[in-house]
Amino acid sequence: MIRKATLLCTGILVGAIVATTASNLPLRLSGAANAAASDTYRQLNLFGDVFERVRSDYVEAPDDAELIESAINGMLTSLDPHSSYMSPKTFRDMQVQTRGEFGGLGIEVTMEEGLVKVVSPIDDTPAFKAGVLSGDFITHIDGEQVQGLTLNEAVEKMRGPVKTDIEVTLRREGRADPLVLKITRDVIKIRSVRWREEGDVGYVRVTQFNEQTFDGLQKGIDEIVSKIPADKLKGFVIDLRNNPGGLLDQAIAVSDAFLERGEIVSTRGRNAEETQRYNARSGDLAKGKPVIVLVNGGSASASEIVAGALQDHRRATVLGTRSFGKGSVQTIIPLGANGAIRLTTARYYTPSGTSIQAKGILPDIEVLQDLPEDMKGNAETKGEAGLRGHLTSESTEGKEESGSQAYVPADPKDDKQLNLALDLLRGVQMNSAFPPVGGKAAVVPN
Repeated sequence: MIRKATLLCTGILVGAIVATTASNLPLRLSGAANAAASDTYRQLNLFGDVFERVRSDYVEAPDDAELIESAINGMLTSLDPHSSYMSPKTFRDMQVQTRGEFGGLGIEVTMEEGLVKVVSPIDDTPAFKAGVLSGDFITHIDGEQVQGLTLNEAVEKMRGPVKTDIEVTLRREGRADPLVLKITRDVIKIRSVRWREEGDVGYVRVTQFNEQTFDGLQKGIDEIVSKIPADKLKGFVIDLRNNPGGLLDQAIAVSDAFLERGEIVSTRGRNAEETQRYNARSGDLAKGKPVIVLVNGGSASASEIVAGALQDHRRATVLGTRSFGKGSVQTIIPLGANGAIRLTTARYYTPSGTSIQAKGILPDIEVLQDLPEDMKGNAETKGEAGLRGHLTSESTEGKEESGSQAYVPADPKDDKQLNLALDLLRGVQMNSAFPPVGGKAAVVPN
């Protein structure tokens, strides 16, 4: 998830204060501090020696700027799978994407085992229409191996002028032969919220959390309420399946839309004074109507904040399969004309104080989809716990485990998770987890 710059000023200021305070520590600690600094400078000298040797002796004259950028990216990617360097162009592209419109194929990706892994295709985009699935590995782009490229380099190769073709080779679990898809690039206009009436139930699908998400949610609920009389409306299904996340402030706003009070989420960095808590304000867009939240193995980050907040406050029943388990916050730190870095700066915690990092949100009602023959054994994500170099879980309860089945049938008639949610809201089926025990009462102090 991305924390917007306006939310970072306090944290950056606190960091500066801590650094200043450290300089006033008793003299008896200065020896250790100087020794640590001396070791660091020796390592930097080592880097300088290697850099100069590469410049002078490598078989071909390297590009100095590329060497430095690769070194920076190597340092950041060694921290965890979500920290990275963004070149000026990549930074501009990211800013465009968070506004909800950008050029490309329409897939959310991460790096795993040296390959680009698809977290989720975005609805109604070229990649989605071509059949790219969550969990696919991209091995070649236009015949060129992805192995050895950074994530940013691979993404850059997949971008290009609108209406131009690109050939993507995929490795799909359960399939012996590689899958080659020809995809035509297009302008990706992200409509992050879609809605419809399912008879007497309002259905709202949130595909990602960008700057337009809360406004879209509000518009969708208002339209549904205007079409279904209050005495007929049974409740709402909020579909967060295969939603890879996005902006922190939008996750908070979407959670707040259904809560009258109480904590939504807290973020905790390295230092205790950097902890921030975000609380709900009065006002429930759903007017107290029952809510069921759908999640699966592709629901990550901001999606998990919403599901965790509504689950902890007993405002909604969470239905589906275990979520992805990405419980960390990435801060975008601009570097002037040199782009920016995406740095993991905090973990986030649900209202009950639970970190879901590498654990995921466990649904109140677990429902597996019926898989077509060609999908059997190929519909699960490894989740955050399966990513190399991920932040470890702070939970002491059981082993790390996240990710699960991430398949959603194209035809709603075949969607077991959605159909059960509709049946529960209509009273056709019963389950002890719905409605949540205590109704809207929170399980944490308010």
